[in-house]
Amino acid sequence: MSEDWAAVAKAINERVHELGWKQRELAERSQVSQAIVREIQNHTVERKRSDRTLEALALALGLHPQHLLAVLHGRIPPAPGQPREDMEDAVSARLAVIERRLTDVTEQLSALRAEIAEVLSRPGGP
Repeated sequence: MSEDWAAVAKAINERVHELGWKQRELAERSQVSQAIVREIQNHTVERKRSDRTLEALALALGLHPQHLLAVLHGRIPPAPGQPREDMEDAVSARLAVIERRLTDVTEQLSALRAEIAEVLSRPGGP
């Protein structure tokens, strides 16, 4: 599976912006060197980083510990508070993605049904 470091940079930058932090603050809170944070945020050097580095950044940003790892591998990130997944178990990871997508589709279908019912209940019909 390919790694999407640009997506990781985007996720980090969006969250840092939401929190109103500077790069230095993220480095201090995560205990990851500012040089590495800069490389990841600016997507200047694309190389393998340890899972622990991504986890430290995610935790500092108030995200699920495996959020950035999921983003890196094109998976839907787990919500804060969800149990950790064994990301090495490809079947479990893919099933988790399918489950989340199925939940999203179910919610969208419910919303569409409600909208259709509303349109049909209007005087004079659609």
